[in-house]
Amino acid sequence: MRLTRASAPGGDTVAWDPARGVLDPAALADVDAVVHLAGAPVDERWTVARKRVILSSRVDGTSLLARVVGALSPSPRVFVSASAIGYYGDRGDDIVDESAPAGSGFLATVAEAWENAAAPARDAGIRTAHPRFGIVLSRAGGALAKLLPPFELGAGGKIAQGTQWMSWIARDDVVRALCFILATDALHGPINLTAPNPATNADFAKALGHVLHRPSVATVPAFALRLMYGELADEALLAGQRVLPTALTTAGFTFLYPTLDAALRHELGRE
Repeated sequence: MRLTRASAPGGDTVAWDPARGVLDPAALADVDAVVHLAGAPVDERWTVARKRVILSSRVDGTSLLARVVGALSPSPRVFVSASAIGYYGDRGDDIVDESAPAGSGFLATVAEAWENAAAPARDAGIRTAHPRFGIVLSRAGGALAKLLPPFELGAGGKIAQGTQWMSWIARDDVVRALCFILATDALHGPINLTAPNPATNADFAKALGHVLHRPSVATVPAFALRLMYGELADEALLAGQRVLPTALTTAGFTFLYPTLDAALRHELGRE
């Protein structure tokens, strides 16, 4: 079953409106698991209005779902509600896992509020898990899709000094990890969805250029990014987190693509 904001749902879809707090509890009767991944993109310039949308799109939907599923009887077995590694803020070269506290900045504030919004489900005794997504490698969208055009033209390279860490994960491993979380009763709370081998931005650029057989010697200056994106540049492009998936690996999850080269080759069809 899929929730949709469409005015005329049908088949296996159910209408809801997070902004108005509208969701019929009867539509979720006898549901075994709820997976909530929705949230407005963060890769547009952060105006005051845009920041409000980014926060509300995460908190409102999560809060509504958590209240509804928390009141169900019988209740779902598990509630998986997304978060992001932006929770940790900019950590420089420090290695962090799920035990690390929240960092500072807008993205950290959003992620913390996003996770806290699931409290009604937790309080109802439902196993509640927060997959903290890293950079998902997909040719179809996200960071990799935006990087491909300049790299394919031979104009790709690092961002500023390239020392900021990129905690990435292959798209196939994301799907496998979510299924693993659903099936593993011991997993709850924050769970980093990142591969076990994060890379600096410079190393990421080098690996992508190598897989594409293109040079990767260009540098995007920090001042240009700040002119284009403002606050977003400092938090999302010039900062980073060196994140390890301790909760997943401790629970026995194995990655199909634990190394960056293998993940890029698979996603780009260069195996």
